[in-house]
Amino acid sequence: MSQSAPADAEPRRQPALSPSRASDFKQCPLLYRLRVIDKLPESPSRAQVRGILVHTVLERLYAHPPEERDPAAASALLEPAWTELYAEHPEWQEAFDGDDAPTRPEWLASAQRLLDAYFQLEDPSTLRPEACELYLETELTSGLRLRGYVDRLDVAPAGDIRVVDYKTGSAPREVGEAKALFQMKFYAVVLWRLRGVVPRQLKLLYLSDAQQLTYTPDEAELRKFERTLDAIWQAILRAGESGDFRPNPSKLCDWCDHKPICPAYGGSPPEYPGWPSSLGATETVLDRSD
Repeated sequence: MSQSAPADAEPRRQPALSPSRASDFKQCPLLYRLRVIDKLPESPSRAQVRGILVHTVLERLYAHPPEERDPAAASALLEPAWTELYAEHPEWQEAFDGDDAPTRPEWLASAQRLLDAYFQLEDPSTLRPEACELYLETELTSGLRLRGYVDRLDVAPAGDIRVVDYKTGSAPREVGEAKALFQMKFYAVVLWRLRGVVPRQLKLLYLSDAQQLTYTPDEAELRKFERTLDAIWQAILRAGESGDFRPNPSKLCDWCDHKPICPAYGGSPPEYPGWPSSLGATETVLDRSD
């Protein structure tokens, strides 16, 4: 059965793969190494922090009785949630340094616009989720352990499963869409292996422009995707043994905190510390922000 845990709980430190870390390795093996093995600090962006705030408000909104899940209730949750999150994460102050930093009213208004867009896409008073911010973990027949967090899980009386993910950015073009579906197929595999049911629908809600993307997987596709995840993990293990985590330069490098130490740009990363004896998926609160 699935397991739920608080969003900030530290999962058991067994070797595992999460959707964010699998995406990191696909994007750039060196990025994976610096995040998972070296554990170098990174500065959160305002967009990431806002994403966490909006996710928190939506999670708390669904803790209300259905008839109380309206725009006014969401608005009332916004400021207390921000006060609490900001106190828990003093390191976020860095994201608000600088002359262009928004005032508190401006910042909350930017999050409010995303919440308003959510109500254009769904009426939460009509929904009965089984869980929000659900921690899932399973092990494939290959021995690969998968874990991650699902924003919302809807289960119909007949047993049909819908996985819902909130995205606080805009609906992506083809490349970004493939990355988003990679994450959702990951969750679909985990749920299929845990419950023996292929999710009927994977649904992404893009709050920046009030768009949505839905996808219906099938069992053959999920079997193929399992093989993809196994191949990614084997590639990670080979890189871990050799220490050969090569950079993969792309346009995304401009947003990477580690660009100054990347060999592709003339930098030098720390000496490889070796493959750790214990390696978790290291899914962080920032990974669940969008």
